[in-house]
Amino acid sequence: MSTFDDDTAHSRSQNARVAHLTSQLIASSSSAPVSRSDPDALDEEELFAELEAELENDDGPLREQGLKELQREMERMKQMREDMHGKYAELTDEKEVIRTSASEPLCIIHFYHSNFSRCAIMDKHLAALAPKYFNTRFLRVFVENVPFLVEKLGIKVLPCVICFIKGISKDRIIGFEELGNVDSFSTATLELRLLHTGVIQKNPHFVPVVKHARAVVSHGTRLRHDRHDDDDDDFDL
Repeated sequence: MSTFDDDTAHSRSQNARVAHLTSQLIASSSSAPVSRSDPDALDEEELFAELEAELENDDGPLREQGLKELQREMERMKQMREDMHGKYAELTDEKEVIRTSASEPLCIIHFYHSNFSRCAIMDKHLAALAPKYFNTRFLRVFVENVPFLVEKLGIKVLPCVICFIKGISKDRIIGFEELGNVDSFSTATLELRLLHTGVIQKNPHFVPVVKHARAVVSHGTRLRHDRHDDDDDDFDL
């Protein structure tokens, strides 16, 4: 005969298994392929099948709700992949850039010019971060393709990275002054800067190791540096 304690223990065990599989499912949304060297690694279809089986075995009143929530999560991730989440993509149409920045909850746009070497450096770091933060849209935009936005946003110096949260421009990184003022800054330095803005989000207990950053973080203020970067590029359309 099943006791209340037995049922509670079973429920906790099952919930832990579902939570574990769900975390793998979310992680699998990254553009990085599943590693077959890991015997416990499952592809997305296998993860979904196991999650569904766990919920099917639940005779409780939340079974149907759990299945619906799981299906919604799968559909949401599928749509996000189609929208190039997990990738560092380029948009060339100005109207699409405006529409995307307004509709995405979390969006990072790098306004660049192909003649500026520091823009290529910024590209490298953003491309490394995009697969890691699937919920944030990472974009690059050639400034000559978006003259209205350049004027509207007052972009004068490149590289310029603007962070949009729920359609609102919340912060921007202009040049490398806030990234240690060196071309050799690490991806973790940029990652910390974007985490501070809130445009990328992760476990709050995780703090990346940062090189070159001489920033001061205090009471929600922006990261600041005292040095002026003379190597960033002014441009005129």
